[in-house]
Formats: sequence, structure tokens, C-alpha cells
Amino acid sequence: MSALPSPNDAPFAPVDLALYAAAVFIFGSGWLPMKMQLGTIAPEVSAVWRFLVAAPVMFAIVAATRGRLAFPLKDHALFAFLGITLFSMNFMFFYHAAYYLPSGLMSVIFSLTAVFIPLLSVVVLKLPLSPRVLLGTAAGVAGTALIFVPTVADDRGGEMGLGLALALGGTTCFALGSLVSGFAARRQVPVNSLTAWGLTYGLVVVLGISLATGARFELEWSTRYLGSLAYLIVMPTLLGFAIYLELIRRIGASRAGYGTVLFPLVALAISTAFESFHWTLAAALGIALVLAGNLLVLTPARRPA
Repeated sequence: MSALPSPNDAPFAPVDLALYAAAVFIFGSGWLPMKMQLGTIAPEVSAVWRFLVAAPVMFAIVAATRGRLAFPLKDHALFAFLGITLFSMNFMFFYHAAYYLPSGLMSVIFSLTAVFIPLLSVVVLKLPLSPRVLLGTAAGVAGTALIFVPTVADDRGGEMGLGLALALGGTTCFALGSLVSGFAARRQVPVNSLTAWGLTYGLVVVLGISLATGARFELEWSTRYLGSLAYLIVMPTLLGFAIYLELIRRIGASRAGYGTVLFPLVALAISTAFESFHWTLAAALGIALVLAGNLLVLTPARRPA
């Protein structure tokens, strides 16, 4: 793989800022509806219903706008990779993490995407690791430890630790997908087409998981379940990913990943209001460290005059 171009350090255009604000609100507000999906329906089946609606809608949008639907096999390999990372396993990890973690804390772990993308760039693209990334990573790890270590130490059943591990797995998948989607941008794959095919391959993955685990394909006919499912389909799945992938195209994966720093501010406010999230001094300091580490990684270094 050839290296992606360096992120553009120019100020955001008004359109970039509007897309950015929309992405922060959409993804920041999606964590509690995800948690509301848990109950009688297996998480992988909820993901099947989510993609079963979203994928055909995206193909209809592509067709209606006379977008491109046919792609060479090389592009389908890229779509399949994104289907595995960005459009399926990312969801699976976080759906299962939601059994053990408040929605606000899941968003804090997810915000480490901003750190994971540069670190994965070192591994995948062989890019040099800057001191800023090292320091930001240290701050992120220290903040995560402050949030979770006291609780995990008292968690004799290991549920909090399992939730943390699952959330980190989901964050890694999302960061990998974000990084690789930059290659799709370089190949000038239209965002709607990329989303449609990515959702389709993601549907294949979650359908396979559902069949392999023997999950029952059923719906919960409650306002809570159907309302949260509708919100997740329309907002994060359709609108959110279209905006996020367009941001990657316009400003690069690392700068688009900066938005994940702000997701917890929305998610924690919602979690505090609706889940009675309990703030402690250690948790507050940890969250501040995670956000500071992400900001340090993503804020461009000043160039000498």
C-alpha cells in the first residue's frame, strides 16, 4: 500500500464545519439508542434489521442520483474490508459492550479512534511516529486507566473489563476502516456507492454471525425497540456514515477522526440525563486526559516561521 497524503492543515471551509458539527451530533447521540436495542433481540439480529433496511435505501439513492453501481473486483475487495471493519464488526463489538458499559463511557473509548488512526498508520503505512502521537497516546492510555481501573478492580465478575475489551475492539475496527476508506477516496469511489456496498458486505457478515450463533430472527414490537432501531438506521447508519466518509474525502482520515473527540461530550450529557451516569473525580480526570490526548494528536504542530 502506498501512503495516504498528509492531512490538509488548512482551516476548515464552512461546508466542512457544517458536516463536522452534524457528524458530532449524530454519532454522539447514537450511543443511548444502541443500548436501548438490548433486550429480547440478539444484537447481531438487530444489526441485520438495521442493514437490511439501510443497504437497499442506499442503493436506491445511488440509482436515483444516477450514481455508479458497477465496480471492478479490486474495489469490491476494498468494499468487503470496509464491510467487515466499518460496517459490521465495529457494530458487533459495541453492541455487546453495551451490556456492560454506560453509553457515555463507550463513547469515551470510541474517541480513542483519534489516537488509533495515527498509530495504525505507523503499522499499516509505515509512517513515522511523531512525539506528539506518543505523548497523546500516553495521555489516552492514562485517562482510560483512571476511568476503568478502579471499577475493574472491584469488578469480581469481570464484566466491566470485558466491556472495555469489546469497546477497544470496536474502536480498532472503526479506525482501520477509516484509514482504509482513504484509499477509496483516492480511487474516487463515490461516497454513496461506497456506503451502499459497504453496508451490503456488512449485512452479509452480521447475517453470517446470526446464523452461526443460532440467533432467532424476530422483532420486538415495542416503541422503545422500534424507535431506537429507526433512529439508528436513519441517523448514524445512513446519514452519519455518508457525512463521515465525505469528511474523510474532504479533510483526511486523521482530521475527520478529530470529531470522535467531541462525541463523548454529547454522549456523556445524554448518559447523565437518561442513565444516571455517576461522575467521580477519577472518571472526570480520566475523560479529560483522553480528550486532551486526542487533541494533542490531531492538532497540527506549528511550523517554524
